[in-house]
Amino acid sequence: MTTSHAIRHIRITPIAFRDPPLLNAAGIHEPWALRSIIELETDSGLVGINESYGDLPMLEALAKVAPVLVGLSPWSINEMVTRVAAMVTPPAHTGSEFLGQQVSLAPGTHVSKNVAKVVSAFEVAMLDLQGQLAGAPVVDLLGGPVRDRVPYSAYLFYKYAEHIEKPYAPDAWGEALTPEQLVIQARQMIAQYGFKSIKLKAGALTPDEEAAGLLALAKAFPGTPLRMDPNANWSVATSLRIVEQLRGVLEYYEDPAPGLEGMAAVARQMEQMGEVPLATNMVVTDFAEFRRNADMGCPVQIVLSDHHYWGGLRATQQLSRLCSTFDLGLSMHSNSHLGVSLMAMTHLCASLPLLTYACDTHYPWQDEEVVEGGRLRFEDGSLRVTTTPGLGVTLDRTSLARLHDNYLHCGIRNRDDLAQMRKYNPAFTGTQPRF
Repeated sequence: MTTSHAIRHIRITPIAFRDPPLLNAAGIHEPWALRSIIELETDSGLVGINESYGDLPMLEALAKVAPVLVGLSPWSINEMVTRVAAMVTPPAHTGSEFLGQQVSLAPGTHVSKNVAKVVSAFEVAMLDLQGQLAGAPVVDLLGGPVRDRVPYSAYLFYKYAEHIEKPYAPDAWGEALTPEQLVIQARQMIAQYGFKSIKLKAGALTPDEEAAGLLALAKAFPGTPLRMDPNANWSVATSLRIVEQLRGVLEYYEDPAPGLEGMAAVARQMEQMGEVPLATNMVVTDFAEFRRNADMGCPVQIVLSDHHYWGGLRATQQLSRLCSTFDLGLSMHSNSHLGVSLMAMTHLCASLPLLTYACDTHYPWQDEEVVEGGRLRFEDGSLRVTTTPGLGVTLDRTSLARLHDNYLHCGIRNRDDLAQMRKYNPAFTGTQPRF
């Protein structure tokens, strides 16, 4: 008698976990970050899992698609993509979606990415099932590892000591609004995780303050690769003025000016100055935008991908091959996430021959977890890819229930850094570029 492994039940559980008061170009993180946990259960009782966005439009899209995937084989990813595309209709493109601050700052939150986001959400869970059925880790389903561990970068933020509404005790990181406090934050993070490179989230304070912060980091950590990301909150003129202050310091310059045209204007001037390459997770966020960048002569030279909104692990492998073809660098973007997303990202990056730079991760900023065994552990700034079947992580049911209860009571259904910042500063507009 043959055991059926068809998908018989799909569970989507929204969760919320503590998120520190981290400053960025759009405002400040809300006290709770939203995610969703996706579970695909087969007739044989196997369960494949994934983690994705947890804002209300994403939850509605996942719930809409889930019924039409029941009965599919875990191996039928192409059919899943077809069914998702039939059920999730992207909005008509008007151009206006690129003007809002949340859209540009966090492309994964925009409904235009819903098809790719939903495909990714179910694809990773299906790959987890495939790995369990084959007795192989997900990285083997992606062609096998080219590295056994994936490097990540220290991701620094300017931040307040605690949230204005004080929903829970202050975090252990404390305030970071000065160069001296930024260096303390970096020392703490590197001591705890062993990261070998540093990224500074800029676009929150004045550009000169942030340049001073990066120069303080360069002095405190000589020889450590440094990056800066103003999230398109600077004009072209400001972007060029600041990069001159940072000559010889930056590894790459991420999204200083808004739009691909703004980035191209910065790139033209920087090429004459012999400065560092431009990176993005804001203006090359899908394959159509990749083509546009290529048509313009590739002013953006490093793509910071994110499998959550690029369409999954296999789609990101395709992106990697395109980056190789056009001689572009590749690394990974991050947002507030837990261990399931981090492990999926690690399997993906372990399979990519082209991984030019250590990946971003917000993981040190989170202090909760939803996987058995608790927080994942970095070794010298890297995460080892698991060798057990599937993703190599399973859900802690007690933690899942607690984080779901957080969601039910936190009062947040869509991320809004601008509205949260107005609780601190009612005059804050979030207009970009602000400097």
